[in-house]
Amino acid sequence: DIRSVSFRADVAGIADAAFADCTRLEEIAIPAGITHIGFAAFQDCTVLARVDLPDSLVELGSSAFENCTRLQSIALPDGLTSIGASAFAGCENLEAIAIPRAVESIETEAFASCGSLTSITVSAENPVYHSAGNCLIKTESKTLVAGCKNSVIPDDGSVTSVGWCAFGYCENLTSITIPDSVTSIGDWAFSNCDSLASVTIGDGVTSIGERAFVNCGSLAS
Repeated sequence: DIRSVSFRADVAGIADAAFADCTRLEEIAIPAGITHIGFAAFQDCTVLARVDLPDSLVELGSSAFENCTRLQSIALPDGLTSIGASAFAGCENLEAIAIPRAVESIETEAFASCGSLTSITVSAENPVYHSAGNCLIKTESKTLVAGCKNSVIPDDGSVTSVGWCAFGYCENLTSITIPDSVTSIGDWAFSNCDSLASVTIGDGVTSIGERAFVNCGSLAS
């Protein structure tokens, strides 16, 4: 099994599934010059605890670090523009995520099933996304893209919809208040929130999507 990796100076990217299931790889420093990390490149690297990403990185592929269960923190470089679907899904020890200024695309479930996630922030210079109350919000559409166990949905009108699977698999979320300014709750929005015991839905909500609260076994009120 691979325990360490070194790269040639002329490597420009990491291919799909290049290091998937390398269950003894504990840390990796990705060198300058690499611009993209492919689909599932480090998926299921279950002991990977440290990743250093270069300033040259532009694209982070879908499922790139999915199920890297020991990963507690990661610094995303300022030049990053896109984060693929499920890029960090299942990183159950990831505690914080800071979205840099250049990110213009975050696909679905990028941070799903990150049970330890307590902080979501976005650079004030980002023109597409912003954060408030530990919620990741797409500014123009007023859509809450992703939340965590500490999220408080803003009630100032900056959020009018809770997006598809926004809180999906947020296993440590215990309660949530959806303010009157929200009009729609998307499909699977709170699916598989095992600890969710209380939901308060504001008067503005006119639609609740399919399976919005499916498998919320603790939901009592």
